[in-house]
Amino acid sequence: MKYKLLIFDMDGTILNTLEDIATSTNYALKVHRLPERTREEIRAFVGNGTFLLIERACPAGTDEKTIRAVYETFTPHYNEHCSERTKPYSGIIKAIETIRSMGIKTAVLSNKPDAAVKELCKKWFPNLFDYEIGSRPNVPNKPAPDSVNEIISRLSLKKDEVAYIGDSDVDVETASNANIDCIGVEWGFRGREFLLQHGAKVTVKNAEELLEYFKTENA
Repeated sequence: MKYKLLIFDMDGTILNTLEDIATSTNYALKVHRLPERTREEIRAFVGNGTFLLIERACPAGTDEKTIRAVYETFTPHYNEHCSERTKPYSGIIKAIETIRSMGIKTAVLSNKPDAAVKELCKKWFPNLFDYEIGSRPNVPNKPAPDSVNEIISRLSLKKDEVAYIGDSDVDVETASNANIDCIGVEWGFRGREFLLQHGAKVTVKNAEELLEYFKTENA
């Protein structure tokens, strides 16, 4: 067996979270009398963690104090409303179930707040992950490899037994920094051409193709 652990990104990979992220972002901007953003703008802002999302959503030149205030408004609102319109991508739950039936461990690593990651996993993927990690204080976000290394160490595996699955340049860079394989998903927030331009070597069109890829690799 080549792969013994698959680590999944969350936003744009296993869950379409854009609507709830956009709603909370625009709520926070509106509270602080800043202009709201379109869904496509917010799609482009996602990937490097919540604070950078808010920093990008605020108008150019916004002072640090205001950005921090918007972030502090966003965070509890999103934690409360993170699952209202969020839903899994087609076929992804079945794919993960099948992967686990093959004896492969699974984990989630996201730059979204740790509380939201655990809440969403509990709602949509109960008992489908061996490890779930979101953004935490004093731990660098992706693309730093720290949390990837933590998961691998906790599960007592080697890096050549692990692959990271994600939809963005941040995910490709994370895998590279951790020295593990990466599979890009074309259905997420960035798309195939973007992934290839940012160094992805392997991409898949849908959950079924993702599953077939790992069945072949682990044959």
